[in-house]
Amino acid sequence: MNWYLKALKNFATLDGRARRLEYWMFTLFDVIFTILSFVVGAVIGRFLNLADGLEGLGLGMGLCLLYLLVVLMPKLSVTVRRLHDTDRSALWLLVFLIPGIGPLVMFIMMLLEGTAGPNQYGPDPKATAEPAL
Repeated sequence: MNWYLKALKNFATLDGRARRLEYWMFTLFDVIFTILSFVVGAVIGRFLNLADGLEGLGLGMGLCLLYLLVVLMPKLSVTVRRLHDTDRSALWLLVFLIPGIGPLVMFIMMLLEGTAGPNQYGPDPKATAEPAL
């Protein structure tokens, strides 16, 4: 959870590097909170008997989309810092726009180990890593 909060606090920081653990822990909690926001919205919509034809799923989708909008910038910033850790610029985010293979290439890049030692984007985050609480 501390990695998730760290990424939220650094939402405007596009410089520096993010290690794999920071990126994947943020992604894990992001997926969990996305599912929870949908479920909570759907349950509340069902409880309030909203007559939207989907019996509450509309509120669930709305709450889920609101959450995704709120975490869009932290998600992009932690991804940019993860790319920096592998010594790639933020322009590599555009690879994601290639239909079919783009998301797969980004997934593989997020799995790669970062550059050992300092690179042009800053010091090695593993060398200066603070212990997760």
